[in-house]
Amino acid sequence: MPLDLFNAPISADAPASVDAQSLTFDANTSVITALGDVVFLYDGYTIKGQRLVFNRRSNDVKFVGAVTIIDPSGNILETENFSMTGGMKKALISSFTITAYDGSRITADSADYDTTLQTMLINAQYAPCGACVDDKGRRIGWSVSASTFTTNEVDGSIYMDQPHLEILGIPIAWLPFLWLPDTSDTILDDFDTPSIDYSEDIGAKVTVPYRAYSSRYTDIILTPSLVSQQGLLFGAEWRQRFDNGAIRIKGSGIYQFGRSRFTGRVGDLDWRGAIQTSGEFRPVEDWTVGWSYTAFTDAAYFSDYLLSTDKSSINEVYAQNLTQDTFIDVRLQQFNKLGEVTDASQQQQGKNLPVVRFDNVTMLAKGMGQLELSGRLLGVQRDSETSTHTVNGVPYKFGYAGNKLHVALQAGWQNQFIGAGGFVATPYLGGRLDVAQYDGAGTFPGGATSLFSATPIAAMDVRFPMAANDGSVTQLIEPIAQLVYRGSNTTAVGITNDNAQSFVFDDTNLFSYNRFSGSDRQETGLRANIGGRYQANFIDGSYLELIAGQSFQLAGSNAFAMPDQAQTGIGSGLDVSSSYAVIGAYGAMNRNLKGGGKLQINTATGGVSRAGLGVSYANAGYAATLDYDYVAANSATGVLADQHEVGAELSVPIADYWSVSGNTYWDLRANTWLQVGGALQYDDGYLLLRATASRTGSTNVSPNETRITGSIKLKAPAGFNLGYSSNLPGF
Repeated sequence: MPLDLFNAPISADAPASVDAQSLTFDANTSVITALGDVVFLYDGYTIKGQRLVFNRRSNDVKFVGAVTIIDPSGNILETENFSMTGGMKKALISSFTITAYDGSRITADSADYDTTLQTMLINAQYAPCGACVDDKGRRIGWSVSASTFTTNEVDGSIYMDQPHLEILGIPIAWLPFLWLPDTSDTILDDFDTPSIDYSEDIGAKVTVPYRAYSSRYTDIILTPSLVSQQGLLFGAEWRQRFDNGAIRIKGSGIYQFGRSRFTGRVGDLDWRGAIQTSGEFRPVEDWTVGWSYTAFTDAAYFSDYLLSTDKSSINEVYAQNLTQDTFIDVRLQQFNKLGEVTDASQQQQGKNLPVVRFDNVTMLAKGMGQLELSGRLLGVQRDSETSTHTVNGVPYKFGYAGNKLHVALQAGWQNQFIGAGGFVATPYLGGRLDVAQYDGAGTFPGGATSLFSATPIAAMDVRFPMAANDGSVTQLIEPIAQLVYRGSNTTAVGITNDNAQSFVFDDTNLFSYNRFSGSDRQETGLRANIGGRYQANFIDGSYLELIAGQSFQLAGSNAFAMPDQAQTGIGSGLDVSSSYAVIGAYGAMNRNLKGGGKLQINTATGGVSRAGLGVSYANAGYAATLDYDYVAANSATGVLADQHEVGAELSVPIADYWSVSGNTYWDLRANTWLQVGGALQYDDGYLLLRATASRTGSTNVSPNETRITGSIKLKAPAGFNLGYSSNLPGF
């Protein structure tokens, strides 16, 4: 329901006024009676009716007969016989209908409304779609009814006695009772629904969750699943809530009657199962502590039995502090590979023991800028080396056995100065300290080693935005120039690169001081970033934005050109003194047609090394998108042939609320399709039903896979959004 549904505060001292056709006063009983077109105004509330009785001795106000109440937010209540007592803090209402400002409707035979405690509705119904009948007389949306519906304003809990759900006017679900501790997104995500799944290995799987026990603090949920080719998969979950946090313990297991289906795989076991636990608490203000841990018989258990892997891939203990100026995060982490993974492969995963992050920003006096302080502590323990992947003769190695510890501290000051004509200068001065040690247990070429590096940092960002407006278009031209100096020639500051292994140079990081994705690497030497931005906003709502530029290594070592076992930066376009040029273009011809594109151009040859283009159109239920991606061949990274992919999606309305859509993606280089799919969807704004099917091609990362998905989503204007999606993969 809307958050401000008849919740506007009421002052007992607020003045009240009454307008009516007649007003009488009985001196013996001290009763005032207003008759005929009565309008009662009180602290933002408007109450209309035909008969109002006010007892001056008890201060009780009562409307007799039909009454309409409008609250300050525009919610409308229509009822019979409305009583106000205690300064309107408590109201007794019978046979009412509330039409909220968002169009939703609440009806009940009677209610006890108390803004400080609870609202109890008898024989109530909530419908986000109002009457749930469109202008052609068709049923739409959904509604929920209950014999009693109680909301507690103190803890946010909701209790429903004998609730049932109607979709398109048809009852489809009923429960003896339902209690929810609150209606936050977390609670809605935990809402358990029956499901049907299928795969070739296990057959059909039917799951019917059952809440064996539910209270304000405790839920015990049983989740038996009948698996046609394997037997009974039994699961149970205990959720325990406290005033400052919650814990969850979940377990499931099965004795496989069809074990032969997994012959030669990690799932070739009689018994398979897993135990998962997690918890989170706020022991003091601004601090959050928690954990998650998963133990399983084999890493493929979750995927084979189509179970959720939420919080299963990382075992961790953490503490986090967040204030307006400071962020602290401390974690001990073990990473689990999930899927068809052997124990030997599992040992290749690194452990963060620990990983610590600290960030603080202090605003100085007006005009003096700000101070920034950040720190990273990364300890990596790996039992055995990760697999070496070779792509057309180019080796990729993502970690080494042994123990590594890396501490990185950075401090800086920056300020912004605005000069004549709008000229903007932003200087930055700072430094970075790196201390690292590696015990050399693996085959890292340098063996056991340590490192100490102090890096002075200085940067200047200058911009000169120029704007013009002729009444029909507003234009902005902004030349941008940056000069960044990092006084270090040591580029592999973390000794082994564990957290800075991905990088693509484009318009989004053109004007960044340090483009590496993690703390293990940093840019070095003196570099200039030159470019600019152009924006045009037209009176009809269309717009155009262009961002373009290039980066130049002026002095010192180029960190992107240095050898890296993970091949980070190699062939990125920043590994040469004059980088590739990058361009980003985005715009809209109107509200219906939008597009954007990116280019990375090799300035030495004039060739395009990367490109992406996307165009979308949507109008009157019709929708279409076209996407194109290109990556040029690069022998340094093992890509020996150009890669071209094009994809198209089309959605067409076939009837009111109904649409059909299709998509296809094509590998132009291999001249074969990557994926093809289609969907049938119903969406009336409150209820969404969708069925999709897709099939991947031979060059897809998941080749020759058929997937069928059924989805249902309940929506409401107030923000309620609860859905379920069931996959039938693996054909």
